[in-house]
Amino acid sequence: MSADKQWQHTTVLLAEAIDAIATRADGVYIDGTFGRGGHARALLARLGAQARLFVFDKDPEAIAEAHALAAADPRVTPVHASFTAMTEALAERGITQVQGVLLDLGVSSPQIDNPARGFSFRFEAPLDMRMDTTRGETAADFLARADERQIAEVIRDYGEERFAVSIAKALVARRTGGSPVRTTSELSQVVARAVKTREPGQDPATRTFQALRIFVNAELEDLEQALTGSLTLLAPAGRLVVISFHSLEDRIVKTFIARESRATVDRRAPFAEPKPMKLKALGRIKPSEAEVAANPRSRSAILRIAERTAERTEA
Repeated sequence: MSADKQWQHTTVLLAEAIDAIATRADGVYIDGTFGRGGHARALLARLGAQARLFVFDKDPEAIAEAHALAAADPRVTPVHASFTAMTEALAERGITQVQGVLLDLGVSSPQIDNPARGFSFRFEAPLDMRMDTTRGETAADFLARADERQIAEVIRDYGEERFAVSIAKALVARRTGGSPVRTTSELSQVVARAVKTREPGQDPATRTFQALRIFVNAELEDLEQALTGSLTLLAPAGRLVVISFHSLEDRIVKTFIARESRATVDRRAPFAEPKPMKLKALGRIKPSEAEVAANPRSRSAILRIAERTAERTEA
């Protein structure tokens, strides 16, 4: 069985996302997280011959698949980079406005299910966790250099783990004893001994693995930067469509849309006209019961939709 068949990805909220974003058949669009191309292919099927689709991904395997799609469809332009680079990448090509930005956050099934990537405690593998395997620090490298306070902060802040201090102490103690954690199973075992209780059905290591993955890939910082970039790029009536999979991501998206959906008053000039809102929130969608039954990994997904207002006073 080939790797492509073995590590397949089921696209979440596919119809809902495409219905939300595909407002102009001849528009310019961004898929900021190509993954295995489920959303991109469905969007292309709704677009006309003059449309353009820029697809971004940090993962070399994903971007290789994007290049294969581009070879068959001249409307597609792959960019091997984080979606934080989209404003710059489009500016280099003379594009300053787009009709839609789609961000499908988190980790894809092929990344989770491929043991070599080190994302999952279900498989024995080097503790890597980088989405872009060509650059950056691995999770094992971070645990080898960080002090107890830094490790605890990462696990607490990005994993919402109440036993973060105990886990950090155990990891540092093991490292001090000459056996730093280098594999997924070693990390899982350390966490299992340090975590006293856990919700039924949840592996003790779940929150720690999530925390390290988010930290290593700067996921939350990148998300905040990408949302700001989207606001700069969206044309009037252009759509921002974001699918998140955990509360930390969704909180950032929800807060951003809420903030940009309000008119703001300059307190230094209280009698001046308020600055108009830049976005209009259009909705929040959860997967249907049928989708969750067919793809349990979709159960935590939340899709949020916002539309750029006609006013672009900052331009």
